[in-house]
Amino acid sequence: MISILILILAVAILALGIVSWRLWQSEKTKKELLDKYTSLEMKVDGLKLDTLESRLNPHLFKNILNSVQSHAYQTYFALDKLANVLDYILYDSQQKWVSPKEEIAFALNLIEIHKIKISPLFELTVKTKINENEKLYEEALLAPLLSIDLIENAFKHADLQSPDAFITVLFELKNNCFMLTVSNKVSDKKAMKKDRSGLGNTTLEQRLKIIYKNQFQLDSLVENNVYTAHLKINLLDYKTQMHTAG
Repeated sequence: MISILILILAVAILALGIVSWRLWQSEKTKKELLDKYTSLEMKVDGLKLDTLESRLNPHLFKNILNSVQSHAYQTYFALDKLANVLDYILYDSQQKWVSPKEEIAFALNLIEIHKIKISPLFELTVKTKINENEKLYEEALLAPLLSIDLIENAFKHADLQSPDAFITVLFELKNNCFMLTVSNKVSDKKAMKKDRSGLGNTTLEQRLKIIYKNQFQLDSLVENNVYTAHLKINLLDYKTQMHTAG
C-alpha cells in the first residue's frame, strides 16, 4: 500500500514538474514573441519612406503586424518574414543598387506576409524561373524595391471573394533581362478602366525612367477582368551604359 502511495506521489510530482516546465516554456515563448513584436513595431515606427527613391506607407506594416498578432499559429514564421522585409527596407534599400537575388528574396518574403491575410483556399501562384548560374543574378544592377508596386497592387485589387479569383507572380532572369509579371483577377467594383491605372501611382515608372532610361519596359493590360503588369529591365545593356558613362 505504501509503495502504491509513493508511486502515485512520484507520478504526481513528475506531472507537476512537466506542467511547470511547459508553463515556463510558454512564458518564455510568450516573452520572446513580445520582444520580437516590440522590436518590429519600433522599426515600423521609425520608417521614413516619403522620398521618390523608396515610397512605402508605414501603415501597411502596422496592418501586417496586427494580422500577425491575430494569427498565433503563424506568428513565428510571419514575424521572421516581416523582420526580413523590414531589414531589407531599412538597410539594404539604402544602397543604390541590389542584386536580382536580393530583390527577389525580399519580394518572396513580402508575398509570404500577405498570405496571412488571404484564405488558404485563395489561388496564389508564385514562380521563379531563374538560372542561378546566370552571371548577373548576384550582380548589383537593380534599384531596390522595384517589385513592391506591382505586388502590392495585385493584393489591393484582387477579387478575393470570387471562386475563380487568383494572383500569379512570376520572376524571370533570362537573356540578361530581369522580368516580373504579376496577374490578378479584379472585381467589378475595382475594374481598371485604363491600362496603366492599376499601377496605383506613377512612382515606379518615374524611377524607371530616371534610372534606366530606355533600358526598361513597363506594360499593363486588362483583359476578361484579369489585370496583368509586366516589367522588363535589360541588365546587360544597363551595365554597359553605366561603364560607358564612367
